[in-house]
Amino acid sequence: MRAARTAYPLKWRIMDALEGVAAAIWPARFGRATPYLMLLPAVLLVGLLVLGLIQIADASLRTLDTTTFQFSDDYSIANFRRALTEPLFLVVAQRSLVAALIVTAVTLVFAFPYAYLMVRTRSPGLRKFLLIALFLPFFIGQVVRAYGWLIILGNQGMVNEALGLVGVAPMRLIYNYPAVLFGLVQYMLPFAVLMLAPALTAIPEELEAAAGSLGANWVRTFIHVVLPLARPGFIGAGVVVLTLSLTDFAVPAILGGGSQDFIANAIYDQFFRTSDQGLGAMLALMLVALGSILVGLVFALFGAGTLAMGRSRV
Repeated sequence: MRAARTAYPLKWRIMDALEGVAAAIWPARFGRATPYLMLLPAVLLVGLLVLGLIQIADASLRTLDTTTFQFSDDYSIANFRRALTEPLFLVVAQRSLVAALIVTAVTLVFAFPYAYLMVRTRSPGLRKFLLIALFLPFFIGQVVRAYGWLIILGNQGMVNEALGLVGVAPMRLIYNYPAVLFGLVQYMLPFAVLMLAPALTAIPEELEAAAGSLGANWVRTFIHVVLPLARPGFIGAGVVVLTLSLTDFAVPAILGGGSQDFIANAIYDQFFRTSDQGLGAMLALMLVALGSILVGLVFALFGAGTLAMGRSRV
């Protein structure tokens, strides 16, 4: 008897006990309902998001009485009209959209060679170094990184101090539009690399070798073989970077110094500075709509890329 217990390890006995408890709690006849039960947390999460959007939509249709600071009981499209006609909000929306497009393009340009080198390098040490450098920024919050750039790029920062040593006058490197774009590119780069790396890993190296054996140089192989096959990664990375840049709050607020606000900053101002929650809710809905339209256009024109659930076409 003791020998039989020794031959049957303890961990297997624990697993059998757990299976027995699971069978008692959830009989086999309920097996068909298991997939739906596993979907329940996702359904609840989506339901909460939809409920929040309904409440925001309700608030967006109520105007603020500036004399009593009370919201109207009747619905109105006054907030919608203000959001589309006031120059301040139009400028903020244009600035956000242009910045998101620029940041997406620049980030993809810088992320692709990084991801390609990380995937194709033969050196284990270099690959480990690139992986560590890629994941290290995730251990530092976006706000901390933005304030770090203030220390580096400020009027008394490290860059201007170094320029002063060679006789160059201090330059205004922060609180402007290029500083916001720079901060966003630096923040979005790891996300783009993570989306591009799986697409590049899926490209067999033999295809590049075959193109070279047929007389194609590195440039032609890169343009006609690597880039087309990496398109799903570009689509996934582009969508992620585009949406995150469009809705960013911290970088425009810190590196922009209040003069380069995005839509998210305008929403914050309406909710917490002017207490006009109706207008803030309308701006939030417009931001959701703008991001959804952009993502829909990308999916319609190029497909879902690596964001697709099934096998994507190249």
